[in-house]
Amino acid sequence: MDSWLPFDKRIFKHFSYLLMLQLIPLLVISSYLIKEISPHLFTKQMIYYFLAGMAFVVAAFIPWRQIIWWFIPILYLVNLGMLVAVEFVGKTILGAQRWIEIPGVGVTIQPSEFIKVSVIMMLGYLMSRKPPGEKGYGLLDFLKFSVIIIIPFLLIAKEPDLGTALVLLITGYGILFVVGINWKIWVSLIIILGLSAPLLYGQLKPYQKKRITDFIGKPSYHVNQALIAIGSGGLEGQSKEEATQTQLKFLPVSSTDFIFAYLGERFGFQGMITVIILYILLIFNLLYIAAKYTSDYLIKSVASGLAFLFFVYMGVNIYMVIGLAPVVGLPLPMFSHGGTSFIIFAVIFGILQNLIAFKDYSRYNSDSKITMISKDQL
Repeated sequence: MDSWLPFDKRIFKHFSYLLMLQLIPLLVISSYLIKEISPHLFTKQMIYYFLAGMAFVVAAFIPWRQIIWWFIPILYLVNLGMLVAVEFVGKTILGAQRWIEIPGVGVTIQPSEFIKVSVIMMLGYLMSRKPPGEKGYGLLDFLKFSVIIIIPFLLIAKEPDLGTALVLLITGYGILFVVGINWKIWVSLIIILGLSAPLLYGQLKPYQKKRITDFIGKPSYHVNQALIAIGSGGLEGQSKEEATQTQLKFLPVSSTDFIFAYLGERFGFQGMITVIILYILLIFNLLYIAAKYTSDYLIKSVASGLAFLFFVYMGVNIYMVIGLAPVVGLPLPMFSHGGTSFIIFAVIFGILQNLIAFKDYSRYNSDSKITMISKDQL
């Protein structure tokens, strides 16, 4: 038992507590709004918080630096296998085949959510094995990393779940941008994408094209109701009783994809700006962590990947709600009601905290009882 004590003290000593404290205001505001919308959903949300907390603790105490060389490649391949399995045994909900039902328990899982963790960790693993040169990674390395990103992107887009697929794509290439890729590759990539845009548009599903045409032309019903809710909130917001857009069910999915509209209706412009600032500060802190640990590519990959996940989810969701982006099923991260998204973010935060906590330790020993050896003690 004594061998665990140094481990416990050191992991808690080196946690990035600021990172955790930045999440508390978002969780408090989110819980308050969800409880107003539906006490039943609030109860479910508390269960999700508990499960996410357990997932965070487990992820924070797994010795990642010891097992990453074999665990992450296997995890990535298993997640790819699950995405392929969706094509054959996936459960269809609302016209999309994205879920796998666990036999006997009636629980469904969405592999596209779990692959985000696998891709982020796989990129960090490969980068730690072969760091970039002075001018960044060259074409061959860029193509190798691209395969890791594009294969799950295509599998998810085929479900179809273009929103989640694009999040994965932007996050993966965002990590590469932060770590360093030769600038000539980025220029070439932008030119190729620009020239192929008409062809890519032609590959979209009819409902995806409709979302784009609705965005360009007349706003959809969801967006119209969201704009009414935000407009009625004004600068300081309205009381719960006067927030009729949500209370009278005019605003669809007010607790999930369009919770930002209810935030505007209840707390007005100042409430929306406050939440946006909280997100921006969190993203900047994550990018600061990625920049701080210049030679630790595991930390750089996870921290920058988490920053891009927050940025893309937040940006797309808010722009969607105010009518500046097509409507896609992306929640406001760690704010909208839901379970899977919370748990995935909690796992990534736990992994990042573990990597930060054990940055200054040389290794995990091979004994089954985990002990840490500080570099200063060697």
